[in-house]
Amino acid sequence: MFMRLNKILQGDYTVSSLYHQIKLPLDIEISIPSDDPVRLVSAFVEEMNLSDLYGTYDSTRKNQATPRQMLKIVIYAAMNRIYSSRDIESACKRDINFMYLLDGAPAPDHSTIARFISIHLSQCAKQIMAQVGTILLELGEISGGRIIRKRERRHELQKISVSWKRKCSCTEHTSGNRL
Repeated sequence: MFMRLNKILQGDYTVSSLYHQIKLPLDIEISIPSDDPVRLVSAFVEEMNLSDLYGTYDSTRKNQATPRQMLKIVIYAAMNRIYSSRDIESACKRDINFMYLLDGAPAPDHSTIARFISIHLSQCAKQIMAQVGTILLELGEISGGRIIRKRERRHELQKISVSWKRKCSCTEHTSGNRL
């Protein structure tokens, strides 16, 4: 009688293929708290009109992150002080918050992220930031009076510096004539 010492109770499903893994559905919504800043960024960007940003694209691919998702990623990365496109790519593959922003789309590579920032976002950054300011003003997160006062103060300081420069140049000319 031959008795087998090692009984295999569960089959090894990775024997026939080295590069395949069993994939279970992962619900990221459960893993992220309701008050996490990533949810705020996502909701904020969803409310924005990004027609200027979409206008910089000729066409978009199906299995690629949308311009809206790319903007979410770049904003959230900046909030976390991640500025390198390679670091953003790594975060998209490893960090669950970035995966939440991608909403099931594959993580973009570093060249796609760099291209988005330098070509697409740079063309409409002023419009997007103006829209962000308007939304924050409507939500009461910032006050418009403070912004206007800062502009007025900056304008007053520029006037003072120009008049001071004129006075200095006049005294130099007059002191030069006396010698």
